[in-house]
Amino acid sequence: QVQLVQSGGGMVQAGDSLRLSCAASGRDFSSSNSAWFRQAPGKEREFVAAILWSVSSTIYTDSVKGRFTVSRDNARNSLYLQMNSLKPEDTAVYYCAAQQTPRGVRVPAAYDYWGQGTQVTVSS
Repeated sequence: QVQLVQSGGGMVQAGDSLRLSCAASGRDFSSSNSAWFRQAPGKEREFVAAILWSVSSTIYTDSVKGRFTVSRDNARNSLYLQMNSLKPEDTAVYYCAAQQTPRGVRVPAAYDYWGQGTQVTVSS
């Protein structure tokens, strides 16, 4: 059984920071690509950030570059998203995701395992 359990999130003011965590059981994050997605009201699920299995490089959507950092702790089998300088437009439900085998990075359909989601609300 593969399970991703998320923690973090909450309500903050614009300019504040939050860190989201995602702990995996039954599967190593380092064995494939891992990512964060988000879904805001009235919008489709959107790619946010990913860390690649093969080279441990990171990829970000343009709107979060310079503000968000995705990282991985192999010893704890956990994935993190550090969010700084938060903006109201960052408000969404955030999901962590992982693959069975390395595939495409930015498409939700490429991911096999998903966290339960956590709400991030940024007020102005």
